[in-house]
Amino acid sequence: MADDLRAPDADPGRSAPAGEDPGRVAQRHGRRVVGMAFVFYAALGGAAVLWRTVWGGESLLYVSEVAAERGIDWLPDLAAGLLAAGLVVLVSWEVTRRTRSGAALARALARAIGPVPLPHCLVLALLSGVAEEAFFRGALQPRTGLLAASLLFGLAHFVPRREFLPWTAFSVVVGVLLGVLFEQTGNLLAPVVTHIGVNAVNLPLLVRRYGEPGAA
Repeated sequence: MADDLRAPDADPGRSAPAGEDPGRVAQRHGRRVVGMAFVFYAALGGAAVLWRTVWGGESLLYVSEVAAERGIDWLPDLAAGLLAAGLVVLVSWEVTRRTRSGAALARALARAIGPVPLPHCLVLALLSGVAEEAFFRGALQPRTGLLAASLLFGLAHFVPRREFLPWTAFSVVVGVLLGVLFEQTGNLLAPVVTHIGVNAVNLPLLVRRYGEPGAA
């Protein structure tokens, strides 16, 4: 998953003057992307807090009041999140390596992301993992159920171009996995760790293997 794609035709980072250092171009582009992502994810996270906590009077961190009383089982929940992240990364890169549609998607995602350095990729992973899980799992899933929340999560990753359709489908599947983690553990720790872990690995890999020089 590369959750910060919103305008795949923008062709970012490719308007630098001839001869400019690619590293400087990547740094400038990375700062711009992180700035836009911060605004977007702050709004998304804020909406989640308003919906579930302010208006609903419930904790955003837990799937139910019973789970809130039970609290977080830190070691098992953290381990579940890391294990799920490893599984998603492994499957995504096997699909990329073994299928034409996976390779085409990876190239399209890298073009859309642009030359983003590693530190900026990690910030994007943190922002997207926290805000999207707060909204789709913490706020949305207790209201709509697992399947509807997962479908809406996939729809949020829809881009009307053929090469991006596998990304939408994969996002639905990952959404189900994240939703199951939320329901089984009773809290957001495991899905947040999974989401951050997947993006923290996949974003830099996409940029480095399929992107422009000077990034990640």
